Amino acid sequence: MKKKEKISFEEICGIPYKIRALKASDNGKAAFTHYVHNSKNGVAQFFKDEATKHVKYALENKFPENEATLKVAENALQYILFNYQNDVPFPAPENPKFKFIDLFAGIGGFRLAMQNLGGKCVYTSEWDEKAQITYKANFGDVPFGDITKEETKKFIPNDFDVLCAGFPCQAFSIAGKRGGFEDTRGTLFFEVAEVIKRKQPKAIFLENVKGLLSHDRGKTLKTILNVLRNDLGYFVPDPKVFNAKDFGVPQNRERIFIVGFRGDINIENFKYPELTNKKVTFDNVKEEKEVSVKFYLSNTYLNTLIKHKERHKSKGNGFGYEIIPDNGIANAVVCGGMGRERNLVYDNRLTNFNPITHIKGEVNRQGIRKMTPREWARLQGYPDEFKIIVSDASAYKQFGNSVAVPAIQATAAEIIKIILGNQ
Repeated sequence: MKKKEKISFEEICGIPYKIRALKASDNGKAAFTHYVHNSKNGVAQFFKDEATKHVKYALENKFPENEATLKVAENALQYILFNYQNDVPFPAPENPKFKFIDLFAGIGGFRLAMQNLGGKCVYTSEWDEKAQITYKANFGDVPFGDITKEETKKFIPNDFDVLCAGFPCQAFSIAGKRGGFEDTRGTLFFEVAEVIKRKQPKAIFLENVKGLLSHDRGKTLKTILNVLRNDLGYFVPDPKVFNAKDFGVPQNRERIFIVGFRGDINIENFKYPELTNKKVTFDNVKEEKEVSVKFYLSNTYLNTLIKHKERHKSKGNGFGYEIIPDNGIANAVVCGGMGRERNLVYDNRLTNFNPITHIKGEVNRQGIRKMTPREWARLQGYPDEFKIIVSDASAYKQFGNSVAVPAIQATAAEIIKIILGNQ
């Protein structure tokens, strides 16, 4: 192997998108990681050309004095395949039972659940760059970006079994009379529907906020179901709202699940999972050791919260924070705004109550603090092996946007029973 062909997996993932006068494809890193991780399952063909080009760019970046041809890049790619070990906390199963794709993937809650059931993720898409960093650190794949772009959709492989999508539900109006496929254009649901139409997976599993039930007086959900059932020909039972607290995590988080099966599979009924009703409280997810002083509220800030809540209590539009006891459960963790202050807890383990420079005022002596990112991870059912490598602000956002893994996994298990039973 020539010197210029020897380049590591991490070196290729670490190159900038712009190299000298050339510009690497925005999908290069994603195609490269997807190719490496799918080289043995027949899916790699969808990523090979773009992966090879990306390796070529990487070689040109590392060895600018030498010319890197596509042939040299292909040899380097094979060298990487031969020597690569996927050293991440959550690698794909050795002998997967089914294949799935992960759209609007976030940090991988759907993927974690599906891999726990024996699934192999063959494509993932997530536009947020910080979420991509967390995703790669835990699963090894760099997600493809904006799924609304044809350049991103073209890499989606054929012949996968399940499409998973926790798609955002932005408001859209029902402009046409039919309320079907064409009326969802311009919405993110349309992107999911378009992929279903093209690829025809055996099953679909969609997740959204409970408010989808009542949005636009129910017309939005009616349109979505009409597209799935009538335009795309899937058997879709009535959606179900589940609460994360009923699946073994101490969080009051209600979400709607939509399940569907391709018409030719001839599925006529679907049974959603039984609730585990395992009673857990915040004490089950509380940090074991004394947490950093940075999570404790200053007296000044705590008093501001109290005054603001009292001032707006009658109007119903205050911060809405609560102090969750160890034997209680958290409100739904959410990203943005006052999300981190919605769930405060008592924790008197902090030994240093002296004034500190990065918090105005003195740390409150009641020991009231915010939950930590790791505690948010546990509230969503993420194991402690899950790496949190971004800033606290980004971590709160990512877990607040994520799915409750145990609820997803319980429902997915019922889907997989049907899929595997019809092979």
